[in-house]
Amino acid sequence: MPNAKVLSEKQAIVASLTEKLQGAAAGVIVDYKGITVAEDTALRVECRKNDVEYAVVKNTLLRFAFKNVGFEELDEQLNGTTALAICNSDPVAPARVIADYAKKMNDKFNIKGGFMEGKVIPMETVNALAAIPALPVLQAQVLGTMLAPISGLACVLKQIAEKNGGFVEGEAPAAE
Repeated sequence: MPNAKVLSEKQAIVASLTEKLQGAAAGVIVDYKGITVAEDTALRVECRKNDVEYAVVKNTLLRFAFKNVGFEELDEQLNGTTALAICNSDPVAPARVIADYAKKMNDKFNIKGGFMEGKVIPMETVNALAAIPALPVLQAQVLGTMLAPISGLACVLKQIAEKNGGFVEGEAPAAE
């Protein structure tokens, strides 16, 4: 029988994992086999920049936590080396950060599965989420789309004014 102290520590870890999983907007589990310490450090820095919590987790402890939150479908993915990346604020961030890193690392780093808003999602959805740009990029794209017609109208009006011999505000009229 396991030591009571060890058992209580493991129960505390499972309780903490369960709480994190319940509060997470989204997350992915990955197989990190074969990455170096420098590569892992670079990944962790990128995760911190994007408000993604990344940690290596024992499969048995994660299995208990998944059972507590209803993610039993991910049990079959819990073999080999496993790390968990979750984010409470941005549901796209874990998939995007981990997928970008997986592309850089080739076969050393693979996404096993994911979840979003309390439900397990298929790999196609994880890949689709990874393709969505970061929120500031999306905001810039929308703003650019909204400003394009206004900018175009301003350029056309300026050209019409210059063609008709007028001048644009801020420029002096040509002396004759």
